[in-house]
Amino acid sequence: MNDDLPLGRRTAFPGSYDPSVLRTVERRAARQAIGIGDPLPFLGEDVWNCYELAWLTPAGLPRVGFMTLRVGADSPRIVESKSLKLYLGGLGGSRFQDSTAVRSAIEDDLARQTGSAVEVIVRNLDDAQPFGDFATFCLDDLPVSVDCGERSPDLLAATGNIGRDAIHTHLFRSVCPVTGQPDWGSVAIAYRGRLLDRASVLRYLVSYRDTADFHEVAIERIFVDLQGATDATELTVDARFLRRGGIDINPFRSTERSRAPTVRLPRQ
Repeated sequence: MNDDLPLGRRTAFPGSYDPSVLRTVERRAARQAIGIGDPLPFLGEDVWNCYELAWLTPAGLPRVGFMTLRVGADSPRIVESKSLKLYLGGLGGSRFQDSTAVRSAIEDDLARQTGSAVEVIVRNLDDAQPFGDFATFCLDDLPVSVDCGERSPDLLAATGNIGRDAIHTHLFRSVCPVTGQPDWGSVAIAYRGRLLDRASVLRYLVSYRDTADFHEVAIERIFVDLQGATDATELTVDARFLRRGGIDINPFRSTERSRAPTVRLPRQ
């Protein structure tokens, strides 16, 4: 891990636009640790919604909005979230011609950092997306017992049948590997392969609750575990985490498509 990350440290808040505060994390090392090599076994992207966005007009009047950032799963690096918060905070003390100029600056800076083209959308507050939910079977009321707080793929139990299933839970939790703080989220899974007992999937996902992983790594581990348990020919894992520092991070990995659906859950 990059020793220069601001996460978990006291840091000075920039008073103006300063791309030098951005820090990145390489994807390759974490993927190698869980057996993911090239070519990647999935398509997908990370969707970051950033609600603490502000800048100044040329006359010095503040403007506020929120931003959606889409970074392809094939980018060599991701931006560290606290450094992005600091970077966005600095924009609030700088003058830009309009929101288009803000978007262009962010796209250019983040593309350099991630080593890949990124998509940035800056919206007005009036454009906030209404809340929705996953249109699949919710696992959360299944009568299961869980006594494991570390990721346990052995809990996944196949039924012996081949078919399709689409399920989700709002009970997912992991912990930040740097700060130890809990990261709550919702996870949706759709696949075609050896069907899993739904209760076993819920037990497996809840077993993550004390596992230390960054969001993206946790979801890629889940993808690998599910692929191994189901021999899936089609598999999608779509996660929606609660915001921290004004940012929610939503990793999406799929054998079928590269772009995540547009969903904003009530806790987001």
